[in-house]
Amino acid sequence: SLSFDIKGGRHPVVEGAIKKSLEGKFVANDCDLGEKNRLWLITGPNMAGKSTFLRQNALIAVLAQMGSFVPALKAHIGVVDRLFSRVGASDDLARGRSTFMVEMMETANILHHATDRSLVVLDEIGRGTSTLDGLSLAWAITETIAERGCRTLFATHYHELAKLETRLASVGNLSLRAKEWNGDL
Repeated sequence: SLSFDIKGGRHPVVEGAIKKSLEGKFVANDCDLGEKNRLWLITGPNMAGKSTFLRQNALIAVLAQMGSFVPALKAHIGVVDRLFSRVGASDDLARGRSTFMVEMMETANILHHATDRSLVVLDEIGRGTSTLDGLSLAWAITETIAERGCRTLFATHYHELAKLETRLASVGNLSLRAKEWNGDL
C-alpha cells in the first residue's frame, strides 16, 4: 500500500543521547502521510525538532523496509521504492559547485526520480539564495512534489507555503514549537 502511519515514533540515536545525559526524555510523535496529507509542510523555530522529526521518520522507514525493529508504538508503512533526502548544506567548490548549486542539483534529482511510492525528506530548500527567489523555488518544488503524490516531509521557514494547504488537497501543515522551561529548552 501507500500507507505511512507511525504512532509514537522516536529517533533512537537522539533518544539514546538524551537518556545518557539524564536531561529529560525524548517526546515521541506521530506521522501519517495518508491520502489526505501526503505532503507535510513543517514549520517552527530553530531547535523545535523539525530536522529530528524528518530524520526520525526516514530512519523508521528504512528500518521497517528491512524488517528490523521500529522505534515506535505502531507503524504501518507501505513499500518505499526510494528514500530521497535533501538536508544540510554542502558545496563542491573544487568542481565549481556552490552550496546553492549542490542543493538545486540534489533537488532536481529528486524531482526527476521520485514516485508516489517514494519517501522524500526536504529540509530548508531555497535558503541558499535571496528570500523571494528561495520562496519561489520552495513553492514550485512543493507544487511539483504534491502533483506527483510523493510521501513528503518538508521542513521550512517559509511560512507563506502554509497557504498551499488550501490550494492543494494533499498538502497539510504541521507546526512544531519549542518552549523554555526552568532555563531548559
